[in-house]
Parts: sequence; structure tokens; C-alpha cells
Amino acid sequence: MSSEHQHSSARLVDRRPSITGADLVATLVPPPQFDHASFESYRPDPDYPSQEEARDLLRAFAAPEKPASRGGGGFFGFGRKKTPEPQSSTPTKPGVYLDGGFGVGKTHLLAATWHATAGRKYFGTFIEYTALVGALGYSGAVSVLQGARLICIDEFELDDPGDTMLMTRLINDLTSTGSRFVATSNTPPNALGEGRFAAADFMREIQAMSDRFLTLRIDGIDYRQRDITGDAIALEEDAYRFALADVAAAGDRMTDDGFDELIAHLATVHPSSYSGLLTGVSCIGLRGVHELTDQSAALRFVAFIDRVYDAQIPIRATGIPLTSIFGGGMLDGGYRKKYLRCMSRLNALTASEIAQ
Repeated sequence: MSSEHQHSSARLVDRRPSITGADLVATLVPPPQFDHASFESYRPDPDYPSQEEARDLLRAFAAPEKPASRGGGGFFGFGRKKTPEPQSSTPTKPGVYLDGGFGVGKTHLLAATWHATAGRKYFGTFIEYTALVGALGYSGAVSVLQGARLICIDEFELDDPGDTMLMTRLINDLTSTGSRFVATSNTPPNALGEGRFAAADFMREIQAMSDRFLTLRIDGIDYRQRDITGDAIALEEDAYRFALADVAAAGDRMTDDGFDELIAHLATVHPSSYSGLLTGVSCIGLRGVHELTDQSAALRFVAFIDRVYDAQIPIRATGIPLTSIFGGGMLDGGYRKKYLRCMSRLNALTASEIAQ
């Protein structure tokens, strides 16, 4: 590729985003692709009844609370028998935990619950909430979140037992003051950390969190793969150059980075700021994609792709298919589901059209 083309393209590695606590609070809303997510627009697969059950349960969870009945008529309620209240299907615990494979609509349902809930509310990933505590301190984060009617936590997948205990403490403190939670993950609460950590205090924290959540399993097929087969699309050099030239001709912002350089750069940026790397970007170009064998680098790339997917930014890449980068036995380890979800997203992003 000519040096002129490289010079004319923006590079992610030249960006050094930082995000303040106030910025983080302002971003605690659903990603743009879920701006209009609703229970009505969710399409449960009839082959998997658990999807419809999850939708109905969360619809009841988000419904306004009915005022308590004052009893019969007459003075002071005397003179009339009380009518028994019908049994409610609304969860009695302060939280709902959606467990299921990737691509079954958990985030759609999470966003639909957020939109349907009245009052102050927050929506963020596990990483964003832990970053908020890092930016504001624990008491500062509690004071910001306290009083919220609903707090949604997406991607409750644990890489660090310290972060897990931090989040369970936050959940306990906020539910005790009336906040309610909905969380999603690929792993149920009693199995979080399985294959990763075995410390007794870690498992005790997980159990405490599990006691506050009604766990609901959602089965189904990854919707992103219904019309996509095979590996992520990898381009030859000429095709890559033309793809980025098309973006430039359309007046859209493209980026052009070497895969190694991007992987190294991600280590210098806090994951909570990865979304800042993507401001104004409409297509990402990656050259020389190859297999990763360092798990820390792989997990950072997964977190980065989560933000790329939220923003629905197409990727054009050369080298091996991006779905083949997780090597060294990573797909057999404790983060298998996280890597598989990332592969599903990479497949969709490399096949997606560039918005004109």
C-alpha cells in the first residue's frame, strides 16, 4: 500500500482518548442500535419458548408498580370483603439475571426493559460500571447511582475476582436502598468464575449476588449467524485498498491500522475509553491480521470489538480471518464463551455494509 494512502487515512493508534467520571455517567444509556428496542420489536423464536418467557417476565418487571389496595368500602374500609389479589408473575427479587448463549437477544431485552421503565435509570456494561468506581471512588459511584429505579448491566463476564466483589458490593448496597437490576451474561451467577478462579471468598460473593437475582435461562440460535456462514471475510491487499478508497470517496471517516500496532495500542488505553477511539469512524481497516496467543491481548481485543459492535462500524481486514485469531488453546479455556461471542460479532462486522 502506498505511503500516500496510509498518510491520508486516520489511524486508531494516534488517538489517546480519556474519559472522566461525568463522561461515564452520561454514556450509561443503551448503544445506538438499541435506541428503539422494545418488547414489541423483540421476535422470539417459536422453537425456543424460553425467549417468549423472558420477554413476558421482563415486561412485567418493568411495569409500573400498582398502589396497594386499601381494602373494602364504607367508613374505614368496613362493610365489604376484600377481593383476593391475583397472583402476579412479576419477579419478587430485586434483580433478574438473563443467562444464555450469544446472539439470542439478551441485550435487546435488556434495552427494552430500560426503555419501558419510568424514572431515573442507567444502562452499561460491567466494564463501564467498574470504570465508574475507578473514576469517582466507591462512595462517589454509589452517590451517583443511588435512587435509580433501574440499573442494567450488560456482559456480566468476569475477568478479575476483585472486580466481581466490587460489583456484588455495589449491587447489595443499591438494592438495599430500592434500586432494581437486570443483568445479562453467558454464564449463570453460580458458575461465574468457573474454570478461572476457585477462591472461597470469590464464590461466597457470587452466591450473595445470586441470592438477589431471579436467574432466567434463554436458549436459541445466534441470530447474527442465521444468514452468515464460514469465517470472517479477509481481503487481499488490492481489495482492501479499494474498500477503504470507497469509504473515502463517500466522504466517510475511515481508519487504517496494522493489527500488531492496534493490539499494542489497546494496552495503553483503559477499556472504558475504547469507545472514544471510535468517535466519527465509519469503517475500520486492519492490515496483517494474525493469530493471538497472549490471553491478555486477546481479552483487550474482545472488549474493543464489543464497542465496535455497539457502534455498528464495519471492519475490512487483510491477513487471516478475524474469526481465527484466538489461538494457543484459548477456545478451550475459561473464556471460551467470550471468544465465541466475539467471533460471532466479527463475522457480522466483516460482512456488514458501510452506511452511506
